[in-house]
Amino acid sequence: MTVSNESATATTNEESTNEQRLSTADLATGADKTPVERQSADRADSGRQPDSERREALFPGTEAQGFQGRWSEIQVAFVDEPRQSVEKADALVAEVMQRLAQVFADERSRLEQQWDRGEDTDTEALRQSLRRYRSFFDRLLSM
Repeated sequence: MTVSNESATATTNEESTNEQRLSTADLATGADKTPVERQSADRADSGRQPDSERREALFPGTEAQGFQGRWSEIQVAFVDEPRQSVEKADALVAEVMQRLAQVFADERSRLEQQWDRGEDTDTEALRQSLRRYRSFFDRLLSM
């Protein structure tokens, strides 16, 4: 009896999560629901050499490992449920993109709060911020 109740609860939780899931299509649409203009090519060879510097971590702590673990689960589930796996993959990619945008927005907000208080922001802190932006930007363009 307990197993069926747990199963029903899990199904209900999954259904409510599916209703709230963000998709990559949601991210590709602007706030005014106008689709973002597509570029002529998805991948462009910029002729750059790979960045030899250490890449900056994009997520704090073990957050990236959590995303990687979820991705592995999606791949394993593909054999039994390919359509659901693709839907989950899309939702996970959208979640990672949204979380990444939040990480950068939080960092920008911290800097702006310092500026609003009239505090000088340490040049080293600004340099580190710029390095994270550059690392992320380079990764986006190398895809």
